[in-house]
Amino acid sequence: MPIIHSLRILHKNIYVIGQKLSKSDKLGIHKNIENLCFEILSLAIESAFTSKASKLCLLQKLRIKNEILKNMIRTENELGIIDSKTYFRLCENLIEIGKMATGWINY
Repeated sequence: MPIIHSLRILHKNIYVIGQKLSKSDKLGIHKNIENLCFEILSLAIESAFTSKASKLCLLQKLRIKNEILKNMIRTENELGIIDSKTYFRLCENLIEIGKMATGWINY
């Protein structure tokens, strides 16, 4: 599934960014961002293996958590924890994932 692949790449990028942060940032907001990304990945995998009837609820949760993740990453950028270039790269991935989830819902 392309959405799962995109989420794995996003999680890998977030993990690599976390290795470069200070300990307080890494164990603060960034830890929550990494955990939320993992939750979204779990929802996508679970959606891939459930019936069509129960898939809609999981995908709606995925979209909501994706929006929360976007806002948390925006907060990280506003606090100066990550630079703008990193922020825009992550946001491009999140927008793509949101489009895929919406397309999967409409399918």
